[in-house]
Amino acid sequence: MRPCVQHTLGLTLLLLIGCGSARLWGAETSGHPAAITNVVALAEANLATARKRATVETTNSTVAWELGRACFTAGKLLKDPAAQEKIYTEGVAACRHSLSLDPKSAPAHYYLGMNIGRIADLKRNLAAFSMVKEVERAFQQATKLDEMFAHGGPDRNLGLLYWHAPGWPVSVGNKKLSRKHLERAVKLAPDYPENRLNLAEAYQEWREKPLAQQELAALQTIWPRAKTNLTGIEWEMDWVDWENRRAKLGNTLKAK
Repeated sequence: MRPCVQHTLGLTLLLLIGCGSARLWGAETSGHPAAITNVVALAEANLATARKRATVETTNSTVAWELGRACFTAGKLLKDPAAQEKIYTEGVAACRHSLSLDPKSAPAHYYLGMNIGRIADLKRNLAAFSMVKEVERAFQQATKLDEMFAHGGPDRNLGLLYWHAPGWPVSVGNKKLSRKHLERAVKLAPDYPENRLNLAEAYQEWREKPLAQQELAALQTIWPRAKTNLTGIEWEMDWVDWENRRAKLGNTLKAK
């Protein structure tokens, strides 16, 4: 995972989306050509299928949010910012349509937040600030409706949102809430590597070394099971990301 890069505006206000956004919105794809080729092919095929279904099943809420998910996944793999914003905007529209059909769809709220977050990441200007609260609300709703979705995904993303965002009154940053949601994600899905990595990295940044070491030890225990359960092309880049972060965290904790 690339180090967090701070992006500033005129009054040196740190944008939420400039720090930790890659981790919040999903693993990046860089430096691993073979894995990228496989992931791109799968994402393009899934997007084509999702678009085709959405044009036919226009009153199916699930089909709509699945298009939103496909847009989010495919958008991450594009290089041109304009093309990225276009596909994320398509994803937002698909999720909003899904919610118009079923307001209680946790996946629709979840992927709405994910796509809006990516658009904010691209803009990196004052307009992005207005999107932060909508991202927060989307994940909060997803948590209320299905806290287990995406391996505790709503709590995971809320925890990261509160961790990396500037604090009030500039934005929604809040260490106490970040801890609450990151720990909740681990409680909900303890065998999901991303949850424990996020919490360990947070503890390390907060200078709580014993707790970070505890999570790193837990990762060693769950790693073989996760390797067995999370397989296939769609997980290739996640494993590249997780392996790198785990090694980096281990080296950092040993050095201190």
